[in-house]
Amino acid sequence: MALIEIALVLLVFLFVLLAGGVWIAIGLLATGYVGMLFTGHARPGDLLATTIWGESASYTLAALPMFIWMGEILFRTKLSEEMFRGLAPWLNRIPGRLMHVNVLASGLFGSVSGSSAATCATVGKIALPELNKRGYDEKMSLGSLAGAGTLGILIPPSIMMVVYAVAADVSIIQLFLAGFLPGLLVMALYSGYIAIWSLANPDKQPRPEPKMSFTGKLRESANLVPVLLLIALVFLVLIFGWASATECAAWGVLGSLMIAWWQRSLTWESFWKSVMGATRVTCMIMLILAGAWFMSKAMALTQIPNALALWVDSFNLSPFALMAALLVMYIILGTALDGISMIVLTTTVVLPMVQKAGFDLVWFGIFVVLIVEMAEVTPPVGFNLFVLQTMSGKDSNTVAVAALPFFFLLVLAAIIITIFPQIVMILPQLAFPPR
Repeated sequence: MALIEIALVLLVFLFVLLAGGVWIAIGLLATGYVGMLFTGHARPGDLLATTIWGESASYTLAALPMFIWMGEILFRTKLSEEMFRGLAPWLNRIPGRLMHVNVLASGLFGSVSGSSAATCATVGKIALPELNKRGYDEKMSLGSLAGAGTLGILIPPSIMMVVYAVAADVSIIQLFLAGFLPGLLVMALYSGYIAIWSLANPDKQPRPEPKMSFTGKLRESANLVPVLLLIALVFLVLIFGWASATECAAWGVLGSLMIAWWQRSLTWESFWKSVMGATRVTCMIMLILAGAWFMSKAMALTQIPNALALWVDSFNLSPFALMAALLVMYIILGTALDGISMIVLTTTVVLPMVQKAGFDLVWFGIFVVLIVEMAEVTPPVGFNLFVLQTMSGKDSNTVAVAALPFFFLLVLAAIIITIFPQIVMILPQLAFPPR
């Protein structure tokens, strides 16, 4: 049987398992096992054990549970309420006014959380009731929260970036640095759309808030001090080389615990809930990664990735045409899979094509994270849609339609960084000049 035919058989087998409700991790393990049968490997069980043990015993991967735990701790503090109070007084004269808080607060919280769902839930918990109470358009409030929540995985530190860095064997620090300017680009696109929409729909805007003195604004802005200090702590120790990415995550956990203690929200109960929440999420991710590692090893033995790369290469696609094809492929995958599964399922096959087309793997990591952001607001498995559906009481179709403009803004951001890759690469190249 030809390698392309074997690949199609395995792909169908995997999708049959997933459609039948089998866990993604188990589906990956089973597909890898079946793939091993085509190689004639006598003892796939031994390869399974050695692959999972060898790949999971990674110092780099230790950053993953720490960043997840940091987000779990902050989720249980008053940080989102304080960010809303600190940002709101400065936005009264901008078209869209307090709806920009969704974008700015999500960007700030995302820079210390690393999780899209946690960012969306934490900011939405305080912003959605406040915006509804003040008479802002509910559809735009929901859409901007769904879109802005995705910043949790684009602005470093990011759980998704750690997963990609391990899967693609690239530097986590370079990937973190690469995420800053694209994160600001997405925030600018979101805020620009909110401002334009507000100018086009003045009848849907509430009355301006009462004016506040400059001193009063500064007093309210003092609420931003805890999150700004935590951001500074995490990134200064990273950028100045005082700590590795893994050690940086530990510093972030320490800073989060100090904030929780200072706000008097650190109790034994909240501490234990944060530990258990981080444990559950970490175990889920590690199980998926274990399945992906084994499947990747099996695919490498079958030579399927190389055959697929050669097959795609036979079409002689230009680099931009290849990126357009991958963009469409990932958007389709995002309707059925979560972001982590998308990354670990595709990197083995896609990375050789990307490298051959001349794209930097650090740049491609940000490209993939942007597409994963699209999956967060794409039905039927968009996590941010689930979060806002639960918080607002609206049906999933209403939330999905509200988020649609922000989905297209993410597509626009992916196109922009493809045309102008230096937006992604300038900071990593400044920090780590090519030799």
